[in-house]
Amino acid sequence: MKNFLKGIVVGIGGIAPGLSGSVLLVIFGLYQKTINAIGTLFKDFKKNVLFLIPLFLGFGVGVLLFSKIVDFFLNNFEMQTRFTFLGLVLGTIPLFYKEVKKEGFSKKYYILIILSAVAGFTLFLLNRNAFPQIENPNLIQSVLLGVAVAGSSIIPGVDSAVILSSLGLYELYVSSLANFNLSILIPAGFGLIIGILVISFIINKLIKKFYTITFSIIFGLFISIIPNVLNDSCVLALNATTIISFIMFIIGFCSSYYLGDITENNKKIKNIIKCLRKRSGVHDSCNN
Repeated sequence: MKNFLKGIVVGIGGIAPGLSGSVLLVIFGLYQKTINAIGTLFKDFKKNVLFLIPLFLGFGVGVLLFSKIVDFFLNNFEMQTRFTFLGLVLGTIPLFYKEVKKEGFSKKYYILIILSAVAGFTLFLLNRNAFPQIENPNLIQSVLLGVAVAGSSIIPGVDSAVILSSLGLYELYVSSLANFNLSILIPAGFGLIIGILVISFIINKLIKKFYTITFSIIFGLFISIIPNVLNDSCVLALNATTIISFIMFIIGFCSSYYLGDITENNKKIKNIIKCLRKRSGVHDSCNN
C-alpha cells in the first residue's frame, strides 16, 4: 500500500511541468530498486513483479486522476501553477545533490555537472518550438509518445513535459489522458513498455558501473530544465496573481524539501513541538 501511494505521487510528477517522476522515486528511496527490478525483470520475475505492480498501479492512478486537475489549473491559473511546480523542483535539489555524492565525489565531477547543465540548456533552448504541436498523431507518433514518456520518466531530472513539448507531443499527452483517448493511449502504451524495458536496462548498467559519473550527468541535465518550468505567461507585476504565485512557490518548495528527507524532518518537527511545550529551561532533547 505504501508503494501504491508513493506511485500515485510519482504519477503526478510524471505529468507536472518541471517535476520529474523519477526524481520523486529518488526522494522516496525507490529509484535504484525500481530500475534494478525492471532491468533484471526476468532474472527474478516473481520478486520483481510483486515489487513493481503496486508502484506501477499507483503511477497509473496518479496520471489518470490528476491529468484533468493539472490540465484545469494550467488552463485557468497557469502562472500560479507553474510557480508551484518551480518550487517543487527547487525543493528537490538538496536531496538530489546528496544522492550524487553518495558513493564518492570529487571536484572534477563539478565540471561534469556544469558541462551537462550547459549542454542540456542549449539543447532545450535550440529545440524550443522546433516541432509543431501534434494534434492528430499517426501510429508511429503515438508509439514515440510512449517511448519519450518512458525515457523522461526513468532518467531523474529529465522532465517529461519539457521533452514532450520539444517534440510537439506535450499537449497531445495531457489531452489524450484527460479524454482517455484509447486510439492514442494503446499504441503509446506499447511504446512505453518497450522504452521502460530497454532504457531501464541501460541505466541500471550505467549506475552499477559508473554511479557518480551517471548521476553527475543526470544532475546537470536536471539543473538545465529548471528555467523551462516558467514560460512567457509567467510575467511578474504588482498584482494579486504575482503575490499568489510567490506564495505557491514557497508552499511547493517547502513541500518537496520536506519530502526530501521526511524521516529526519519528522524527527525535527517532533523535537520542535516538544521544545515548545517546555515552559522554562532548555532540555537536552531540544539541541539541534
